[in-house]
Amino acid sequence: MIRNKYILLAFRLVVGGMFTWAGVSKIIDPLGFAQNMANYRVFPQGISFFLALILPWAEIICGVFLILGIFRYASALLLSGFLAVFLVLITVTIIRGIDIDCGCFGSLSGKVDYKLIMADSILLFFSLNIYFSRKAVRQ
Repeated sequence: MIRNKYILLAFRLVVGGMFTWAGVSKIIDPLGFAQNMANYRVFPQGISFFLALILPWAEIICGVFLILGIFRYASALLLSGFLAVFLVLITVTIIRGIDIDCGCFGSLSGKVDYKLIMADSILLFFSLNIYFSRKAVRQ
């Protein structure tokens, strides 16, 4: 795990900034985001709409907290969980052969593909380093 405080700060800014931007872009068009979620064909429509209302706010709050260093370990843990779920969802979608936009950044979203798996894996690496830095800093 990375222990350099400047690298960890950079990780916090990258992960926090990405999730804040993603959350804001989804709040701008909640119905579009709900449709993007429904396109994955995993959640019932009612759950897609519920998640479309709740998930962006959780992303923004955790992202801003991570940037500001408030509740950074809890935020990093929650965002790591989001990323892990996203990675599974993306992988399953690719395996099923469903050709859709990811819905990550509203109308600016790209296709669900292996590049998205790589990007989310890097973000997961960053966020896990932030979370596990808690133990390294206190030792």
